[in-house]
Amino acid sequence: MKRKGSEILADELALNGTDIVYHVPGESFLCALDALAVRHPGIRAVGCRHENGAAQMAEAYGKLTGRPGVAFVTRSPGATNAVNGVHTAYQDSSPMILIVGQVKRALMEREAFMSYDFRTMFAPTAKWVAQIDDAARIPEFVQRAYQTAMTGRMGPVVLVVPEDVLEEEASVPSGKRSVPAHAGTPAAEDVETIFSLLAQAERPLLIVGGSGWTEAARGDIQAFAAASNVPVVTTFRRRDIIDHRLPCYVGEIGIGSNPALLAHIRDADFVIMCNDALSDVNTIGAGYMEGFTLFSIPVPKQKFVHVTNNFAELNRVFQVDLALLADNGAFCRALAAHAPVAHAARDGWTAKLRETFEAETRPGPCPGSIDLPQVMKWLRERLPEDAIVTNGVGAYATWSQRYFAHYRLHTQLGPISGSMGYSLPAAISAKLVHPERVVVDFVGDGCFQMSSEELITAVQYGANVIVVLFNNNMYGTIRIHEENRLEGRVNGTQLVNPDFYALAKAYGAHAERVTTTEEFAPAFERALAAGRPALIELTVDQEAIHSRYSLTDLRNRRKAKG
Repeated sequence: MKRKGSEILADELALNGTDIVYHVPGESFLCALDALAVRHPGIRAVGCRHENGAAQMAEAYGKLTGRPGVAFVTRSPGATNAVNGVHTAYQDSSPMILIVGQVKRALMEREAFMSYDFRTMFAPTAKWVAQIDDAARIPEFVQRAYQTAMTGRMGPVVLVVPEDVLEEEASVPSGKRSVPAHAGTPAAEDVETIFSLLAQAERPLLIVGGSGWTEAARGDIQAFAAASNVPVVTTFRRRDIIDHRLPCYVGEIGIGSNPALLAHIRDADFVIMCNDALSDVNTIGAGYMEGFTLFSIPVPKQKFVHVTNNFAELNRVFQVDLALLADNGAFCRALAAHAPVAHAARDGWTAKLRETFEAETRPGPCPGSIDLPQVMKWLRERLPEDAIVTNGVGAYATWSQRYFAHYRLHTQLGPISGSMGYSLPAAISAKLVHPERVVVDFVGDGCFQMSSEELITAVQYGANVIVVLFNNNMYGTIRIHEENRLEGRVNGTQLVNPDFYALAKAYGAHAERVTTTEEFAPAFERALAAGRPALIELTVDQEAIHSRYSLTDLRNRRKAKG
């Protein structure tokens, strides 16, 4: 039976388990939205206010579920607006499929209205970019898109579909639901090598990160670490991989890491890096962004094992003792199944690192009338363990990064890519995927204003997120750079903000404004009970620019340096 290209596309998405598509409607793919509504009414089409929001929601869906989030955008400028979300998915290793409506084939290569060469534009930021020029090949392209997005290092795929391809008819059988290919099981001799190195080590360390973690893999890696008493560190914004209550969990590396933890890592004599890249962010050794300094280049002084499902990441910058291509689940299972090694001689090492972590997360002083560490402590005690917390980018994020603990997998969504405007779309996506769970968005005033329009999307679709907005009237991270590099001269980082309380009300959300620590708990309870999206504005003192130092501290350090 003949089907239109739009119908074939809708059927293939349904076949692969798609339950939500995010979009900003455009004429180039209207028939695809219609086919989804008519043929698969169970698939929710969430209309967003900006293509960046739609793409970031799809990225968050992929990060949260392990299956590609799907977004539709129209041709340029819709597609160009979505580039940021694709870049986030690429750097964060999140499975995602962006479907771009294109001009009709007869108009190609004529610089038609809103047309562009999207294969060239998206090529550096996606795992695969392709244009479907024949409706009969849609099942083939969709199958490959899912395979590419989920296999190896996960990431985004962009499919460009001319408008007339969606309208033309073709007779073609359906594909089948895509099951990702796996890198395989580690060889027994490689596992023995790892345990031999571990047995010889006095100061071992396990670093875990990356995407695609399952509950089984998490349970296995925690069991291994506990049985052999190996301290575990998570990579940047992957803090939910390990239960923070476990004695073996000792902190996070990346931007804003604890300097004391970094000193311990330099003293380690054996490191296992599991399921993540030895990127610049994961190897920041000092300062704010001094990447590739945590370990020696090209050969780390520690015995080093690097395990990943992506060949391209192995021995790329750091030449390690054992570079192992393996599926993360299979590797964690192999570690857990192996007999643990004796560890009494190094029990003090793990305990010392754990003490460093506990000192790091103990609430400390905070300038201003809102005690942010105490707010984080209260939230951790109040929220259920499965609450999902999102954050964007900025110095404000260091407060939750340092003081908010994670106990369950898939409870943190944050952009490794450094994408401002991420946290609100991510929170909305999380609430749509898990409406039964509490979702809290930590966002700065500058970050919020890059996607604040999506608050009405939350209202429209009943995504009852709670936005906790840190308002200090500045771009805090860049202000830190100004203090450090421009002798405190301020050039453009001060913000004149709207009335966020009134803005939230105008969108139909519940609104609160908090000026003291004591006001926060009752405001949060009212937001939680509101039955609609809510925004809590925190009036944060500019002195509380970072969880490790104040503005005055920065200036005093600069003066001390002369």
